[in-house]
Amino acid sequence: MTEETKLQKFKLDDSSIAHIVKLIQLGFITGTDIVDHFRMIQFVSDQSGALHLDPRYEENQSANIEKMLAQAQETTQATEEA
Repeated sequence: MTEETKLQKFKLDDSSIAHIVKLIQLGFITGTDIVDHFRMIQFVSDQSGALHLDPRYEENQSANIEKMLAQAQETTQATEEA
């Protein structure tokens, strides 16, 4: 058995890809380093080998992303008013 045959293959499902895109956009909007956000991503796999966001991670991240976007919007408004 070769080393390659021991490896299991996975694919990201569409919601996982959308989350990664959202993290990239968030980095642009807030000026934050997305590498740290990427390191925190947690996936679960199904029988077909698709990787989905871990439900607990997804719930926590949704709340965090909303907070960061709200803070970015407040900062933008404060800058425009100054």
